[in-house]
Parts: sequence; structure tokens; C-alpha cells
Amino acid sequence: MKDIRLIALFTVTVALIPVFIRSGVVLNFLMMGLYATLLAQAWNVLGGFGGQFSFGHALFFGTGAYVQAIAQLQLDVNPWCALLLAMAVGSTVGAFVGAVSFRFGLKGSYFALITLAFAEVFRIVALSVPFTGAGVGLMLPLREATANMQFSSRSGYIWLILGLVTLALLMTAWLRHSRFGAYLQAVRDNEDAARAIGVNASSTKLWATMMSAMLMAAAGAFYFQVFQYIDPGLAFGPHTSVEALVGAIVGGMGTLWGPLLGALVLHVLSDLTRNLFGQLPGISMVVYGSVLILIMLFLPRGISGVGSSWHTLFKNNRQGL
Repeated sequence: MKDIRLIALFTVTVALIPVFIRSGVVLNFLMMGLYATLLAQAWNVLGGFGGQFSFGHALFFGTGAYVQAIAQLQLDVNPWCALLLAMAVGSTVGAFVGAVSFRFGLKGSYFALITLAFAEVFRIVALSVPFTGAGVGLMLPLREATANMQFSSRSGYIWLILGLVTLALLMTAWLRHSRFGAYLQAVRDNEDAARAIGVNASSTKLWATMMSAMLMAAAGAFYFQVFQYIDPGLAFGPHTSVEALVGAIVGGMGTLWGPLLGALVLHVLSDLTRNLFGQLPGISMVVYGSVLILIMLFLPRGISGVGSSWHTLFKNNRQGL
């Protein structure tokens, strides 16, 4: 119940920010910070709780973005219904990738590489077929209305992405306390031991992949609604996968609030480096890499585990003396 209360407090607090603050800069930062949080939370379900590192989560992001786009532009589906459809299709793609991977016992670096390969295959397909707009991409006409999921201010988008982040937090809290979550963490810690006590490891990892893919697809659909454009590079490119996994790792994998902390810290760093070193393209990725190295060296449990990480480091140093 404590987790639920904290999530409720977080949701209400963030929801009130657009009511009292009108600064476009602040609201845009908040919106993109929540968006980065959703990416990190989606990856955390599979990578943090399940121990299945993915380098190709952009596969699910791009699937959600393109389903959101095609459903509206070519099938005349209401955007709100399209969002649900995007999440369902993203989860289905996750089920396919998981079934193929776990059927042949792929895990560790092999699983990471196959997700990366699937993302690249989908990118090439999207470049080649006409219904995705090929290399030109798809653009959403501007028709501001709540029914069209197009809002006249950032407030509407903030409340939308906040709802999705809250859903991700509730799913994460459920994983922390449910029997399924215990099975998933057992598989993460020692898959052979989990199998020995009767856990169906393949099925557990498959469901985790579907949950993670569903959240990532929702992020892709949100991205398309905000920027009203998508192309294969944006949808299935590696940047989104990197942003998702680095946010979760920096904040703390397998935790409730770690991905939120990591995403916000990296978002602040990204904005700062963009403003300070705007003439040097790619500097934000250099900062990401540098921060990740420092985190792995000094905070192996991420920002959320800073206390225990420093206690362990101090204890080891004392033992070394």
C-alpha cells in the first residue's frame, strides 16, 4: 500500500504543475522528462526485473508509433482507440520476439543482439513498404481537439503522458509485490534454480516482454501524437533504445523510482549539454557514456541505491586496509 500511496501522491503533484505554471519551457521539460521516464520504466520491466537486457526496444517503440499513425491516417480510427491498438500490437510483437528468442534459449548478450537485429529488420521493412510512407515517413494533419488527441497547450500532453507513466509505475509496483514478480526476479537471479523449484521461466520472461513492449509502444504512440511525424529512422533507430536502457541503469534497475530518477537526471544533462555545446553534435551521447561509466564504477545500484552502494564501497575499502 505504501507504493500505491506514493504513486498517487506523485501523480496528483505532477498533474497540478500545469495548473499553476504556465512557462512553456518548464512544461516542455516536464513533458519530455515524463516521456523519458516511460521509456526507462518500459525497459526496466524486462531488463531490470527480468534480467533480459535488450538493445532493440526501439522495435516496440516504432511499432506503436506506426500503428498510431496508420490507424488514423489510413484506417480512420479514433486516436484514443488507436492508442489502445498500438499498445496491443506492440505487446503482440513483444510476444513474437520473446517466443522466438526464448524458444531457442537465447539470453544474455544473444537476446540483446536479437532484439537489436529485429529493430533493424523492422526499420528496413518500414523504408521499403508504401503504407509506412517509406523513407518519407508519415505526417499527422493538425486538427486540435481533445477527441483527436491534439491539445492546444502542453498541459493536455502532460496529463496524457502522466497517465501512461502512472500505469507503468503501477505495473512496476505490482511486480515488486506479486507472485509473478517474485517468479520474474527469481528467473533474473538464477534461471536454473527458478526452474528447479517449478517456475516456468520461458513463460515468465515472455509475459514480461509483452508488458515491456506494451509500455514502449505507448511511448511511440505518444511521440507521434506530440510531434505529428514519424519515419523509419526515428521509429526504429538506436537512440530510443539507448535512452530507455541508460535511464533505467543510471536510476537503478529493478526498482520502482529508479527509472524516473535516471530519466530526469539524463534529461537535465541532455538539455545542459545541448545549450552549452550546441555546436558539437553528439556531445549528449558522450555525456551519457561518461555518466554510465561513473555510475557503474561508483553507484552499481544506480542513483536510487546510492546509500547501499557507498556503504558497500566503504566497507570493501576498509577490508582492503
